[in-house]
Amino acid sequence: MEHVYDDVSIKSKFCQIQQDKKKREIIMEISILLMKQIAELFLMILMGYIVVKAGLLKGDDSKVISKIVLYLIIPCVIINAFQVDYTSEKVKELLLVFVASVLLQVVLLAAVWAVGKILHLNEVETASIYYSNSGNLIVPIVTFILGKEWVLYGCVFMSVQLVFIWTHGKNILSREGKMDWRKIVLNVNMISVFAGVVLFFTKIHLPEILNQTLSSVGSMIGPASMIVTGMLIAEMSLKKIFTNGRVYFVSFLRLIVVPVISLILLKISGLVSGHPDGKKLLLIVFLAVITPSASTVTQMCQVYGNDSKYASAINVMTTLLSIITMPLMVLLYQTVM
Repeated sequence: MEHVYDDVSIKSKFCQIQQDKKKREIIMEISILLMKQIAELFLMILMGYIVVKAGLLKGDDSKVISKIVLYLIIPCVIINAFQVDYTSEKVKELLLVFVASVLLQVVLLAAVWAVGKILHLNEVETASIYYSNSGNLIVPIVTFILGKEWVLYGCVFMSVQLVFIWTHGKNILSREGKMDWRKIVLNVNMISVFAGVVLFFTKIHLPEILNQTLSSVGSMIGPASMIVTGMLIAEMSLKKIFTNGRVYFVSFLRLIVVPVISLILLKISGLVSGHPDGKKLLLIVFLAVITPSASTVTQMCQVYGNDSKYASAINVMTTLLSIITMPLMVLLYQTVM
């Protein structure tokens, strides 16, 4: 009997070693993928930086690009994301991701608001901590970890966040005292979310040529957003960006505190048991939360006259530091969940 127990113990230890090895390999691969992806983003930022430094454009010219991103490119991304086949199983999966996304957005909004009051955060800092860059990084990471067919669920989080951005986000960054619900409802981004959902549930597929056009325009979201950031940074002192303690503090809240709160919420919510693939589906939501600050914050600051240069500095710093924090947060998720 002792030999049997010894064999079981050895097998158990071997399995544990294999699992630990697999985790380390996944973390390493995610780190390498992130480095490559973020290197691409920084090259795009450099392009924007160069066109301003070369005198071809001014930093303020990026406002036009920001408007194109906000009112044209993002709506194309959203509508195109929902152009998938309707199945009852997919609806259940989408519903779980939707509930998790709304839960996190609501609770995090309250948490960030409370922290903002205590630490006297300004509008740009509050928005940068709360809103994640779920568009530029989530697609390649989800594709790598789970497969291309899982990307749709990341777009559900994007759509939920988009609603908050064009209500809460617009309200604080534009410093408007009162929300104009008519403007919010008639905003092209809100209309695109509604249109995408309707097309999905009515099983309507757009003509191939239109779908390809939406996809092509939507793929510009990363390059256009990063070029705007580079153009704005070109008129700033790089020394001031990297020696600004406040930027590091905001980055800490965005990349460490917000993800930890999110993980605790997902764990205690029990949503993981709501579907056989619950762990994978919630991982996608978690990945969307742990990304750097949203580049949309920078674009909104430009359009509504807030401090877009400070928003760009936070965006650059969180993007750079996410190379370290995102793999660690994925490891933490796998350990806790």
